[in-house]
Amino acid sequence: MLLYTLMFELLSSHPTGRRGRIHTAHGTIDTPVFFPVATAGAMRGITLDDLRGLGSQVLLCNTYHLHLQPGEEIVHEAGGLHSFIGWDGPILTDSGGFQVFSLESTRKIAEHGVHFKSHIDGSAHFLGPEEAMTIQHMLGADIIMCFDECPPSTAPRAKQIEAVDRTIRWAKECKMWHEKLSTEKKHPPLLFGIIQGGLERDMRQKCAEELISIGFDGYAIGGLAVGETETEMFAVLNYICPLLPADKPRYLMGVGRPSQHREAVARGVDMFDCVLPMREARHGKIYRTDGTAIRIRNSEYMRDHSIIDPDSPSAMSRRHTLAYLAHLFRAGERSAESIACMQNMAVTLKAMSDLRDSLK
Repeated sequence: MLLYTLMFELLSSHPTGRRGRIHTAHGTIDTPVFFPVATAGAMRGITLDDLRGLGSQVLLCNTYHLHLQPGEEIVHEAGGLHSFIGWDGPILTDSGGFQVFSLESTRKIAEHGVHFKSHIDGSAHFLGPEEAMTIQHMLGADIIMCFDECPPSTAPRAKQIEAVDRTIRWAKECKMWHEKLSTEKKHPPLLFGIIQGGLERDMRQKCAEELISIGFDGYAIGGLAVGETETEMFAVLNYICPLLPADKPRYLMGVGRPSQHREAVARGVDMFDCVLPMREARHGKIYRTDGTAIRIRNSEYMRDHSIIDPDSPSAMSRRHTLAYLAHLFRAGERSAESIACMQNMAVTLKAMSDLRDSLK
């Protein structure tokens, strides 16, 4: 069975970025694109219908969290993630590696994966290439990720060397299990490899070259936006993106600011995800369509009766005032979170849409 067909079209390439299309079993994704993070199959503060209304093309769901609860078996019984959560567009699932490796005090690395304890109830689990592929296939995502080791970008060189060697070895195992699990599927998911190596240029290049030789549907750049400066992050993109195949999508993981998206797109990146817009919204940092941001809890907004953002794609931000939103936050009303999350996600998705249109 031929697993790797024409799934990515590079429509145009400019000094300011690439424009393309990713074809999946649940629809086409126009790139460059931002993936809202629906960790456990839901967005905190807003509904998936709200997200559709803001123009979201795709969702990212988390393998680690869905494995712990409700469990991939229950999701599979429901017909897969799309049926289970009520989303008919494309879904990407991450491998769970980032979450597992963040549990440093309760996990132990082995040759074929990681033993760890659930952050929910302390129960013992094991996650490796076979498990990550099996879980993601059972969840029924359209794009799935290899299981990798993802240390912080600023981790010592010795740690980066270990992580790269392990990531390459696990990537080979992931592809093997992915092909086995895809044998009888009409539309198998697309499989992406993840490039690690921190700020060590030779390690990044080694990882990229080895993953390209294995062959994947797309290539992600992981282990960034976790401690290094923006200058250091962009430096990694400067030398990694030119190494990657032009006919495969490139995914910068965990980067969420529109200003960073513009810079990364100009360096050849096609895909992004991040929890930042929603997290900052819940803490009262409100994005504006003019590129600015405000802290709604500041006293100056208690009597500011101007509209939150008259140009926002979110109707709630065109209807309500800053003073009202400031009141909701101070009163602890849950609607404060909904208005803020809708605003920040609207601004992030619109900025990406505008960037995409500029590349036509």
